[in-house]
This record gives sequence, structure tokens and C-alpha cells, in this order.
Amino acid sequence: MERFFTRVASAVSRYTGQPITFMVALAIVLIWGISGPIFKWSDTWQLVINTGTTIVTFLMVFVIQNAQNRDASAVQVKLDELLRSIADARDSFIGIEHLTDQEICEIRERLERDLAEHPDRAQAVNQQLGRLIKRR
Repeated sequence: MERFFTRVASAVSRYTGQPITFMVALAIVLIWGISGPIFKWSDTWQLVINTGTTIVTFLMVFVIQNAQNRDASAVQVKLDELLRSIADARDSFIGIEHLTDQEICEIRERLERDLAEHPDRAQAVNQQLGRLIKRR
């Protein structure tokens, strides 16, 4: 079931992110707007667009969240691998995405305080980043 949902969500994300999909949605809204006088701006006429957009919005929330979760997980794996590959990197940062927001803020504050108190470490970090950038 999970694999099926991932495939469907990926396909929906791909197609809904295309310019043609936006143009189709815009055309639907324009046709609906132009048809207002034909239906005498009735409650049913309004209900059609309200119901349609509500359903699409509701479903797209899950598709977008799925895509964001996959992207975030992939980025985390890549960042963890970078930390493992840098000799002087603090591998204690691997997996901190599983901590609470408060714990992450405390780590960031300690890191900033540490770099402010020991500028030589900041220079080492900058050198490591420079080496990584040169690899490209």
C-alpha cells in the first residue's frame, strides 16, 4: 500500500507541477466564471466550484506532504553521509533531526557559542567548506 501511494503521489506531484496543469485549472475557473450569468449566479453554480476546489485542495495536502517528507528524508541521508565523509566533522550531529525543536535549538546555541569562543574552530570549518566547494 505504501509503495502504491508513493508511486501515485509522485505521479500526481509531477503532473500537477506542470504549466499545462495550471492552464487547465485556470481554464476551468474561467469557464466557471463565464458561466455565472447562464446559471444566474445560483447557489448550485457556486457550490460546484467550492466543492471541486475543496476536494482538490484536501487531496493535494497529502500529496504535497508526501513529496516534502521524501525530499527531507533524502536530504538528511545525504547530509549524514557528508558528515561521515569529513574527517573533522562532528558526527554527533548525525540523526539530530529526530530530536525535539528545543533540543535542536540548544545544540545550535552551543555550536554558535563554541564557534564564537574559539574562532580557530570557525576557521577550520570554513576551510573544510572551501575544500568541499572545490571538489565540485
